[in-house]
Amino acid sequence: MAMMPYVSPEQQMKDRADYARKGISRGRSVVAIEYDKGVLFVAQNPSATLHKVSEIYDRIAFAAVGKYNEFEQLRVAGIRLADVKGYQYAREDVTGRSLANAYANALGAAFTESAKPFEVELLVAEIHADDVQLYHILYDGSITDEQGYVAIGGSAESLTTHLGEGFREGLSRDEALRLARESLGAAEKGEISRDRLEVAGLDRDRGRRKFARLTDADIAAALG
Repeated sequence: MAMMPYVSPEQQMKDRADYARKGISRGRSVVAIEYDKGVLFVAQNPSATLHKVSEIYDRIAFAAVGKYNEFEQLRVAGIRLADVKGYQYAREDVTGRSLANAYANALGAAFTESAKPFEVELLVAEIHADDVQLYHILYDGSITDEQGYVAIGGSAESLTTHLGEGFREGLSRDEALRLARESLGAAEKGEISRDRLEVAGLDRDRGRRKFARLTDADIAAALG
């Protein structure tokens, strides 16, 4: 009878974490920055159709890095969950925290029980009249509540340092976009072309649906 090699639980978890981190590190980063009217997501993304940033519900947005097919699956599941809860109860009952917890549970279960973990890292943002809530969810289901700004993806560490040096409360949308582009460029050691930027966000001055995606013309005007 063939004997299966023994692998300790600690080594198995370490191998899974290394595998997930390696996959995520190959993805280009996403930055989220609070500004005076909401939160702005800026991603380095050459594709005009395969978005990293999307609307989930009226005042909730989603951003991800990693394997596109995996985070797209999670995005669709989040939209369905939000739609069902909003229909069964009320639209106000759909919250960013509940969605972030659902994502954390799904990623945590996949990390410990599935044949392979998800190679993704997620951000969930919810906007209110006086604040923004940012939830950062890792491949293993770990979740943190971020303040002001956050970066995910391969260059997250250097991006966070650069964002911390330039961030201040009350930034305008255009200032936030310029800071994000400068930070992405610093992490990549070169200026990021405007046509490689995906920019979207939540603006509290909009109607019921707060999500908006900036066009190429909007980005060009903001960057001067």
